[in-house]
Amino acid sequence: MASTDDVRQGVTIYSVADRAGVSIATVSRVLHGSAVVSERTRGKVLEAASELDYLPSGAARSLAARRHATYGLVLPELTGPYYAELLVGFEGRAAELEHSVMLVLAGTKDRGRAVRTLASRVDGIAVLGADAHSMDPVLKPVVVIGGEARPGVEAVATENTESARYLTEHLLQHGRRRLLFVGDPDAAFDVRERHDGFLRAHHDRGLPPAEPVRAEFREHAGVAVAERIIAGEHDPDALVCGNDELALAIMTRLMDGGIDVPGAIAVVGWDDVMTARYVRPGLTTVRQPVQQVGSLAAERLHDLVNGATPSAERRVLPTEVVIRTSCGCPPGPSPASLRPIPATHHTTPPRK
Repeated sequence: MASTDDVRQGVTIYSVADRAGVSIATVSRVLHGSAVVSERTRGKVLEAASELDYLPSGAARSLAARRHATYGLVLPELTGPYYAELLVGFEGRAAELEHSVMLVLAGTKDRGRAVRTLASRVDGIAVLGADAHSMDPVLKPVVVIGGEARPGVEAVATENTESARYLTEHLLQHGRRRLLFVGDPDAAFDVRERHDGFLRAHHDRGLPPAEPVRAEFREHAGVAVAERIIAGEHDPDALVCGNDELALAIMTRLMDGGIDVPGAIAVVGWDDVMTARYVRPGLTTVRQPVQQVGSLAAERLHDLVNGATPSAERRVLPTEVVIRTSCGCPPGPSPASLRPIPATHHTTPPRK
C-alpha cells in the first residue's frame, strides 16, 4: 500500500500502471472509459487508482460505477438575469432527462480545476465561456457554452457576429460615424464575435473602426466609461455595448450628466434584459434564447454520455435584434420591432 507521505507527494499514471501491472496506455484507456479493456484489467486499474488516490476523492470508484445521474454546470457567478435563465434552461432539461445538476461557481482561473473536480462526481460537464483549447483533458464529456468547439469538446452558443454587424449597420444608417465598441473582445469568445461584427459593418462601408473601449461587463464599469465621455476623453456619437448592463449604466449616467440620448449619443446593448423594455429611451439590443442554450447544453451532454460522437461544429441558436429608441429610431406603434438573425452555423434545437 502507498504510504500517506507518498499520496501527499502525489502519484502519476506511471504509479497506477506499476501498481496494476499494466501499461500506461491501458491505464489511459480505462480512465477514459474505453470498452476495449477486459473487465478484469479494468478492475485492477481502478483498484490501483483508488488505492493511490490518483484521481480526486472517490473518482476511481465513481468511474467503476460509470453513472451518477448528475450533470455538472460551471458558471462564473449567479448575479444577473443571464445566469439565472441559463441555469433554469439547463436544470429543466436535465430534470426531464432524470438527472440532477451539480452547480459550481468558478472564475476564469479556476475553471480547469473545477472541471477536474467535477469529473469524479458527474456524468458530464457544461462550462460557460471557457476556451476549449485551454481546457485540460477530463474523463467525462464536456460541453462549452458560448465558446469554441475542439476535437472531443462540443460547443453551444447563440449567433453573435451577424447580429452585431446588423446592429452596427443600423447605427451607421442613422448617420452615426463616430462609433465605439464598449467591452473587452479578449474577455470571451462570444464578445470577440460581437466585436468582429462591429468591425465588419465598418469595413463594408470602407470606414476605419475605432479601437474598442475595454471595460468589464459590470454596472460600475459602464459608469466609468460614461464619466470618461463626459470628461471629453472620448467623443462618440454612438456606442455598441457588449451587454445591457454596460449599456444601461452608460445611458443613465450620460443623461444624468446632461447628454441627450439618443440625440447626441446613441446607445445599444446586448441580452434584452427586462429593464431594457422599461427605461426611456427604450434600449435597442439583441435578444438571445438563453434558456434554450442551457437546455441544449444539457441535451448534448445526455447524448454524449450515452455514446454520441462529439460534433466538430458549434451548435448555434439564432438571435433577434430588438429595435427600440435608444438607437435614434422614433417611437413606433409597437414597443419594439424585431429583426431575426438566423444562425450562421449548424443548429440543432433541443428535442421536446
